[in-house]
Order: sequence, then C-alpha cells, then structure tokens
Amino acid sequence: MSKKSIFKFYFIFSIIALCGSCMSAQDLRVGSFNLRYDNPADSLDNWKYRKNQVTKLIKFHDFEIFGSQEGLKHQLEDLSAKLPSYKFLGVGRDDGKEAGEYAAIFYKTEKFELLESGNFWLSEDTTKPNKGWDAVLPRICTWGKFKEKNSGFEFYFYNTHFDHVGEKAREESAKLILKKIKEKGEDVPVLLSGDFNVDQYNKSYKLLNSSKELKDSYHLAELNYGASGTTNGFKVNSMTDSRIDHVFVSEDFKVTKHGILNDTYRTEEEDLKKIAGSGNFPKEVSFYQSQARYPSDHFPVLVILKIKKNN
Repeated sequence: MSKKSIFKFYFIFSIIALCGSCMSAQDLRVGSFNLRYDNPADSLDNWKYRKNQVTKLIKFHDFEIFGSQEGLKHQLEDLSAKLPSYKFLGVGRDDGKEAGEYAAIFYKTEKFELLESGNFWLSEDTTKPNKGWDAVLPRICTWGKFKEKNSGFEFYFYNTHFDHVGEKAREESAKLILKKIKEKGEDVPVLLSGDFNVDQYNKSYKLLNSSKELKDSYHLAELNYGASGTTNGFKVNSMTDSRIDHVFVSEDFKVTKHGILNDTYRTEEEDLKKIAGSGNFPKEVSFYQSQARYPSDHFPVLVILKIKKNN
C-alpha cells in the first residue's frame, strides 16, 4: 500500500471515529412537567400568576424536549407565545381536538425534526375520546417520532397522564403503552414521560420499569438532584418521597443526571412590611415579607441523557 493510500485510510478512519465519538457524546435535555390546569380556585397560585415563572424555568434549565400534562389549549398557547423556539404537538383529550387537557410534547425546532406523530386514548378503544376500565376521566397518550438534526439519531417520544383514581386503568394503561411501543419494532429508541399518578412502589410503575423496553431514568442516573418526590400541592413546607412523575428511557440512552426541580419564586405581601435588621449583611440590604411559591403543584423533572448508539 502506498503512503498516499495509507494516509487516506487513516484519514477516513479518523473521521469515522470522530463521528462515532460525537454520536456517543450527544446530550439531550429531556423533561416532564405537569403544568397544573388553569383552575380559578387556585387563588394566587392560578395560572395567570404562574405562567411567566413556568416559562422562565423552562428557559433557564434549557429543556430541549419535554412532555407536559394538564395544560389546556390557552395555557399551551401562552407557553408557545413566550417560547418561540419551541413547537408542541397534541390534542385535547375530551374531543380529540381542542377540548380538555392535553398531554402535549414541546420540542426545540432548531434541534429536532418531527417525522411522525399521533395520539391514542388509554382505554379499550384507543381510537377516540372515551374512559377506559375504571378511570373517572378520559386519558390520552401523545407520541412523536423525532430526529436529532446534528446526529441524525431517530427516536420515539411518548407522553401521558394516567388516571388518578382507577387502579385497573393505570395498570392497563401501562400495558397498553408497552404494547404500542413494541408495535413500532424491536430495539427502537424510546423515551416515555408523564404524570403516572403512581409512585415507585406501585404495580403499574413496576410493569414499566421491569419491562424489556424501558427503565426509570432516576435509577440509571449517575447524579440525582433536588426533591425526593415530585408533588407539592403548592405547599412550600411540605414534602413527600413519592415520585409520580417519571421519565423512562430505553437502553439506547445513558442517563448522566436526573433532577426533580423544586425552584421557588416570591410574591410580595401587599403592605410590604419591612423586616427589622439585616443580620450580618450590610445596612444597605433590606428584607421584606414575602410568600414563597411553586410554579406548579408538581415539580418538573429534567433528565440529561447521552445517546449511546446510532439507530
């Protein structure tokens, strides 16, 4: 082999190796966020007071693709207006169009190309709005097939919200989603986010986490950060260790970080009472009465993933 041929061989080999390295190092910032539906009874925790904080949280933590739950059409439009670099997909669960809560998927259009999408209801009849098994409300799953533009990596993203009452409905919903994933083919890269209304000890959770297709990113993460549970009820001094919001991943992804983000924001008291003294701080520092609040009654989950292989 000539020197020129040898040089060409090593050059091509180096390019291939570099591309493989880029693929294995490709990060994805994946999330799940129950937005809390716009409920007038929430008083100062109502959506109109929270929506700016929700938007800032998504921007600051740089969610690239995430599943949202409970969002009504106008809430999703509010987010879209403030997040112009994202698009969302999904339909209202009540009529398959715009009525009722969505299980919408938001994604950055600069990073991802949407190849296919669809919805199915969590019931015996998956094709139209209806309640399944012992569920008290219609429940839906939205999915999309995406391509990560830089690497060409393709994967499916499913997002859902299980019933909050029906135990059989939650168990059957887990089985149904696994069945739908299997129908896409063997060894297909998959992400599943959602408010599953079951914690890490529940049978429905175990059906998903013990499957061949999916594992809970929480247990795979090299680093876990934040709250121990994913709900708060807008009560800043309460806690739980129940994780009912999950991001499941197929074996195509390496999980480097898992965060349950318990960010707060502050609202000022109406009379702005000044707190006497500034402790060890300079005299120029003043403290006022305020109320700590959460952006939602669920904590958002953010997972940092690396793509392990091309598909």
